[in-house]
Amino acid sequence: MKKILLLSDTHGYLDQKIIKYINNSDEVWHAGDIGSANVTDEISKLKPLRGVYGNIDGQELRSQFPVNQIFSCQEVKVVMTHIGGYPGSYNPRVKKLILEEKPQLYICGHSHILKVIQDRKNNLLHMNPGACGTQGFHKLRTLLRFELNQGKIENLEAVELGQRGNLAQTINRTD
Repeated sequence: MKKILLLSDTHGYLDQKIIKYINNSDEVWHAGDIGSANVTDEISKLKPLRGVYGNIDGQELRSQFPVNQIFSCQEVKVVMTHIGGYPGSYNPRVKKLILEEKPQLYICGHSHILKVIQDRKNNLLHMNPGACGTQGFHKLRTLLRFELNQGKIENLEAVELGQRGNLAQTINRTD
């Protein structure tokens, strides 16, 4: 069994609240828009990290992470990319990838909206952890935790990290 922490859209900011979730995981997966190598460097010091680059990520992150991650973990085949769409409206690149690779778990980020959807047509579970950074239109910062166990996806949990707007006030405080 492996405990997975799934993040996306940090946009250069790693909330210290996330550290306890990292420490309680076996691996961390980042679905793009990392924003700064400092984020992935800090995560990698604590746990193994798999990630993909997103549309805001510069050359440094694009040289460290691919556009797609295709792998198996605990007998679950995974396809992860940053921009891909949702069941019934995948973009053409991702639709082709799903048909070729036939994953059990498809992960993307980009929308800043937490969604978990069963795609019955393609026989997979779609996950988007939402955004856990402070940049963007989302109001609530989120991530996902789950376990992979011998071909099964178990104990899925959405984690709310708090309001995006309140964080800026906290950072700027001087007391």
